[in-house]
Amino acid sequence: MAEGRKLKVLIVDDEPPARSRLRSLLDEIAGFEVVGEAANGQEALGATHDLVPDIVLLDVRMPSMDGLEAARHLNVLEEPPAIIFTTAYDQYAVEAFEAHAVGYLLKPVRQELLARALERAGRLTRAQLQKLAAADDARRTHIAARSREGLKLIPLEEVLYFLADQKYTTVRHLQGEDLIEDSLKLLEEEFGATFVRIHRNALVGVKYLERIERNAEGQYFVRLRGTEAPLQVSRRMAGELKERFRI
Repeated sequence: MAEGRKLKVLIVDDEPPARSRLRSLLDEIAGFEVVGEAANGQEALGATHDLVPDIVLLDVRMPSMDGLEAARHLNVLEEPPAIIFTTAYDQYAVEAFEAHAVGYLLKPVRQELLARALERAGRLTRAQLQKLAAADDARRTHIAARSREGLKLIPLEEVLYFLADQKYTTVRHLQGEDLIEDSLKLLEEEFGATFVRIHRNALVGVKYLERIERNAEGQYFVRLRGTEAPLQVSRRMAGELKERFRI
């Protein structure tokens, strides 16, 4: 992370007094500044997109989306922040470190421990955090998409396919379609058990696969339940698909 500037911190907790206490502690620790607050995991994702914090102080138990689920989403960002969990519960420590948390602090948070965790987080580069996140075995249950109305969470089980197009990826789901920033490579690595690549720019949900078709020119296409238009399949992937799914 860049030197010579204060590192930006986002505070995430559903209890206002807890957020206020963390803000007070941070005011007395040099080299860090609070750039925003959020009351749950979903708000944290939106605030992270808008504010691009270096570090997120994240509570575990919160309504709407808990901290562990939020951490999985934060980890797959192109430039993930360092995550420090702050919680009243000690039983989530293993899951927190599986989500590659830099620290796990129990409430009431002690200033010296917070300062130590922040210092440790500040030493990690974005590239190091991204490398840690790439090794994460925990799968997200939702995909986060930005819309005019704000952040939208799409249940993974409702996703028909992902289609890459230059900088963005289109996610087609049962309720429509949205644009996301996740790369197809990252999505395949994370969801390879339930999605299969049919083309260099397309991943489809295994549960929605119906059949493979071939036209007069020898081009292969796949039909998915819930969609009218077929998706093109590369010749190389067609053989693997037929062998794997017998469709």
